[in-house]
Amino acid sequence: LDASEARRLIGTKKLSPVELLESCVRRIEAVDPAVNAMVARDFERAAVAARAAEAAVMRGDALGPLHGLPVGIKDLEDTEGLRTTYGSVLFKDHVPQKDQRIVRKVRGAGAIVVGKTNTPEWGAGANTRNAVYGVTGNPFSPDKSAAGSSGGSGVVLATGMVPIATGSDTGGSLRNPAAYNGIVGFRPSPGLVPSDKRPLGWNPLSVLGPMARTVPDLCLLLSTMVGD
Repeated sequence: LDASEARRLIGTKKLSPVELLESCVRRIEAVDPAVNAMVARDFERAAVAARAAEAAVMRGDALGPLHGLPVGIKDLEDTEGLRTTYGSVLFKDHVPQKDQRIVRKVRGAGAIVVGKTNTPEWGAGANTRNAVYGVTGNPFSPDKSAAGSSGGSGVVLATGMVPIATGSDTGGSLRNPAAYNGIVGFRPSPGLVPSDKRPLGWNPLSVLGPMARTVPDLCLLLSTMVGD
């Protein structure tokens, strides 16, 4: 299922967020050993969130646009309670105490964080390899490049591990992995997706953005990221 259809089925009580998460976890465990893309995992807390998401559906609560959808978060983006290394051995044991704003926004829209996707150290490179987690392989031929720096997100999407994922782009890091892995990555106009970590707010070079398997899915994710 693509993300938009999965969300529609969740909203009409035809798909359980718990079953969707379990399906994604099975896929990660089956496929990731070949490509090394979902490098830090948060399955236990994701299961708790999925059960809460299912309960909200059954109560008839108002549901966010990403309600119950598993998401992969690029390992440059801080995730509360989940290892975030930036691809650097200097931060190999780093566990942030709070979410970065982009993560808070997708969680607030109902998405369930499954894990972190691999990236080169500091996101600096057109590849996806680092000394913490190693190399992420291309899903069509794992001995070849997945591009970068959002290569981990591109691969988890291409292999069906999750329906949506986050990324970032300075010199092609959302676009090149999309091309190499056969998915969709979009570099938003500077300022559309806010970054609370960027020290030079007036510098338009680096942006955060969405990745997905289809354009409608990417638009759905982007709609939850935008802000001042």
